[in-house]
Amino acid sequence: MEQLSGNSRIGEVIESSTTIFRTQSYKLYDTPPLGSFIQTGSPAIFGVVCMITTEPLDPTRPIIARGESASSEEQLYKEHPQLSRLLTSRFEALIVGHADWKQIKQHLPSTPPKVHSFVSACSDEEVINFSNNLDFIHLLLNSGSVGTEEIVLACMNHLIQAQPMRPEFRVRIGRALAKELSSDIRQLTSILRSLE
Repeated sequence: MEQLSGNSRIGEVIESSTTIFRTQSYKLYDTPPLGSFIQTGSPAIFGVVCMITTEPLDPTRPIIARGESASSEEQLYKEHPQLSRLLTSRFEALIVGHADWKQIKQHLPSTPPKVHSFVSACSDEEVINFSNNLDFIHLLLNSGSVGTEEIVLACMNHLIQAQPMRPEFRVRIGRALAKELSSDIRQLTSILRSLE
């Protein structure tokens, strides 16, 4: 699976490890949604978005409220155009697989993505191709991330939306989750009830 074309780049890796990578968006507030699939590097490393933040570019300059007299958020940004240059949106992704000789491996890569690697959102076709196998669910459930259940739920809903055969795929997801969560029926039931 090859990296997407340059015009689909949404940011660059600014921090990475073999389990997670952090991306800075090129545009303020322009991030992929929680649970969506992204890729970086060549050969590609795949991740599922697990956290999104907007914060000051310079951590020594805290954000202060400026809109007391503004009639709307749009007016606030017009009156203070410097805000879009002082703030940045960043997102983290749990690594769920990588490409190896044109094959997708759903386990952690031997090395992390390079800093400044371009990050792209995966197309529906790439998501469908990646989800031929659902072994990566194990990585998500055992990531230790805050809000793991919500991340898994959002990811499963993204997978379902990309599929042409949604009812059949929903059954596959249910079976994969049941296998992974056989000892935690409460969590399994909670995720299955919330699937779209």
